[in-house]
Amino acid sequence: MLEFIISKYNFWFYVILMMIGLYAMLAKRNLVKKLIGMNIFQTAIILFYVSIGVKAGKVHVPIIIGGHGTHHAIKAADYLNPLPHVLMLTAIVVSIATTGVALAVLILIYRRYKTLNEDEILAIRQAGRETGA
Repeated sequence: MLEFIISKYNFWFYVILMMIGLYAMLAKRNLVKKLIGMNIFQTAIILFYVSIGVKAGKVHVPIIIGGHGTHHAIKAADYLNPLPHVLMLTAIVVSIATTGVALAVLILIYRRYKTLNEDEILAIRQAGRETGA
């Protein structure tokens, strides 16, 4: 059992990273820290998906030269799976866009409330509702 756990050390690393990101998103009250936690969480998921696309002992990329003239069978098990890597490139672009939009929203929140602390923002909003503003 211990040998199995040690052999999958990279997956344990991803789980630890995910838990750090999840903790930051749930426990921290500062919105910038929540955003950093979200980025850590996304990075852990991207690393996980990239790692499952790798096969032990397989180094061939799925590019077949001269494949049109030949009629021999190709064993897919001999090649790396490029799909997780391609999907994660898209996820990286979405992550960067999400971070950019979130930072822009955080700037607007700071300009309006002069703080990025979630509790203080909620208190200001609650005080505004009570006064009718």
